[in-house]
Amino acid sequence: MADTPKTFHPTFSIGGDLTVNRMGYGAMRITGEGIWGPPKDREEAIRVLQRTVELGINFIDTADSYGPFISEELIAEALYPYPKELVIATKGGLLRTGPNQWPINSKPDHLKEALEGSLQRLKLDRIDLYQLHRVDPEIPFEQTLEFLQDAQEQGLIKHIGLSEVTIEQIQMAQKYVEIVSVQNMYSFDNRKWEAELMYCEDNAMAFIPWYPLGGGNLKAQEIIEQVAQKYEATPHQVALSWLLHRSPCILLIPGTSKVKHLEENYQAASIPLTEEDYVTLDQVGASTFTKGDSSASG
Repeated sequence: MADTPKTFHPTFSIGGDLTVNRMGYGAMRITGEGIWGPPKDREEAIRVLQRTVELGINFIDTADSYGPFISEELIAEALYPYPKELVIATKGGLLRTGPNQWPINSKPDHLKEALEGSLQRLKLDRIDLYQLHRVDPEIPFEQTLEFLQDAQEQGLIKHIGLSEVTIEQIQMAQKYVEIVSVQNMYSFDNRKWEAELMYCEDNAMAFIPWYPLGGGNLKAQEIIEQVAQKYEATPHQVALSWLLHRSPCILLIPGTSKVKHLEENYQAASIPLTEEDYVTLDQVGASTFTKGDSSASG
């Protein structure tokens, strides 16, 4: 039996004290090709960030590895001093050795350098939400967690999140720090992390899907195009709307380097999917989902 849409709530409170609109913005795409180097159109990237705030979006997700460093630098250039209500989340735990290359390094010494760099580039004294980009298979997870615990105790981090993790890894992390968010790949036709989403919902954690616009299944795309025509919307807008209706703990961070696409993504929050349309998408997505590629960055 297909799931039914949850009651739609426009906001979510991260960690119980950072209330954000559930339609956020992911700042990965304001970099060069392969998420490497500066953007082709720097002025447009600045306009995208400024338009983000104008639209009322108050949650921006970035990482030190986007560029690397470029995304964080542009955010500060475009928006500092920041609006009081703006929450900037960043991440550490990946290295960059070239375009589309993302080696993992969550050793404490690297995370220390990454966190200090993010604070400097973003012109902040404390990161509101600092997310571990990946669990490092080369070292005990405890070492990474002890670093995050210490950084939080020093006041450099307000809240801590994880990315691409299992329920077991979340539970292990919770022995050291409070985990307030999980950022895993997820879309209406990519349900690999369904159990983790439900865990977040049950435990009042934010679930932040990366690559939220579909796993590329042709049958699923045909269905979503049919629903999109009904609402005079794009398939991308319907995919985002489905996620907002899927769970009240989902925060969306669709990324783009164009103001036009930013505005289109934002409009997805106002698409009032009927229960019938939601269930139709849910059924086809659940029956055709692919596991996707978790090696890319999110």
